[in-house]
Amino acid sequence: MRNVHHCLEGFSVTNETGDSAAAAVSTWRYPKNFWIANGVELFERAAYYGTFIALALFLTDVVGFTDVEAGWIGALFASFIYLLPFVSGAAADRIGFRYSLVIAFLLLGVGYATLGLYPTKVAVLGSLALICVGGSIVKPTITGTVARSSDSLNRARAFSIFYMIVNIGSFSGKTIAKPVRTMLGLEYVPLYSSAAAFLALVLVVFFYWPKDELEQRPRSALEAIRDLGLVFRNGRFMALLLITAGFWAIQGQLYASLPKYVIRMVGPDASPEWYANVNPLIVVLLVVPITQLVKKLEPVTSIGISLALIPCSALIMAFSGLFERPIVIAGFSMHPITVMMVLGIALQGFAECFLSPRYLEYASKQAPPGQEGLYMGYAHLNTFFAWLTGFVLSGYLLDAFCPDPKKLAAAGLSAEQVKAAYAHAPYLWYTFAGVGVAAFVALLIFKFVTERVDDAGRAKL
Repeated sequence: MRNVHHCLEGFSVTNETGDSAAAAVSTWRYPKNFWIANGVELFERAAYYGTFIALALFLTDVVGFTDVEAGWIGALFASFIYLLPFVSGAAADRIGFRYSLVIAFLLLGVGYATLGLYPTKVAVLGSLALICVGGSIVKPTITGTVARSSDSLNRARAFSIFYMIVNIGSFSGKTIAKPVRTMLGLEYVPLYSSAAAFLALVLVVFFYWPKDELEQRPRSALEAIRDLGLVFRNGRFMALLLITAGFWAIQGQLYASLPKYVIRMVGPDASPEWYANVNPLIVVLLVVPITQLVKKLEPVTSIGISLALIPCSALIMAFSGLFERPIVIAGFSMHPITVMMVLGIALQGFAECFLSPRYLEYASKQAPPGQEGLYMGYAHLNTFFAWLTGFVLSGYLLDAFCPDPKKLAAAGLSAEQVKAAYAHAPYLWYTFAGVGVAAFVALLIFKFVTERVDDAGRAKL
């Protein structure tokens, strides 16, 4: 599960409890809006991940796009939902969080509903655009509420609760999506997401009444875009974003490649939704103890461990092609792809526990002195690059090594020819393992170069 994207740049933080920082005490008690916001986030994440895990299949099997076309569409949808919050967050600050969430969940509810009800190529593009805009409003608004509902002493605890809720939403959304897909059909998964979005809307309309008074003037959308341009011109910071994007490009295959791969290789009864749930489960169980374990390591060392592990996870997935017979574990016979996918996904979750806690710390050190706050607001742009490139690459690799069965049937291939078409399916995972290795090597080069530059700079002082 991707770490929480705070997207707080542009928000002023007001403690709704009215306590000053000097009088603050450690507590688990937060105002009502904090808990309502977390409930809203649970429904939104369940809706998003329920559809997201099925999206690649939906675009090809229901709408009729090719694997390559679906890769490009998925790339634009998944990446821009992480880029737009920098603009929509500024807008939300100006019109107020309550009205922003009402607009967001109307867009999401309608977007998911039309996605399932009108699965034509043109209509689907419009539906995904609505979902993208709506989701981009929710991200900064909810995290802004969490920040405003807590003081400096209790903010980390507040976000730990929020992070838990995000993972519960992710887990439940994908869990429910499996029976909806198999018992009702792929086109019903977005309808389930629409219902979840409208439930969130009910919570907002009847129970969410935040205090939107600001202590300082919020940024405009133009200021947000200007700051984004400033970040893009910083070579050191951008290099770190692109390097760590290699990690998320591989993990993004849980949504881009995994659903099609396992259903085409194992069969329609396979459970990619439940396979993918191994990731948030591992993160929830291990992120705290691993964070404690690596707290004395340099941040770049912890990041390096994650980048060394992530290509291994892709290799494990690829190795499923080496087994010709079912694998028996504790008396249960399982398809080798099922076993290796679960092991690979578990390793991804384990690797994320090394990356997420230390990445922001290390990224802040790459920002110019005095501009750490500005740059950290854009530290998760690595997800934008990862989703954009990872989904596009997935579409081409699926088409080459694990093609759509309908495409093969239309070509009139024999059974032997169909078997041959899937003979090199593991090459997809070998390719992403190569992406991971490249990211690890790039981090080593980045560390070497930046340390030499910093040493030279200190020598001149």
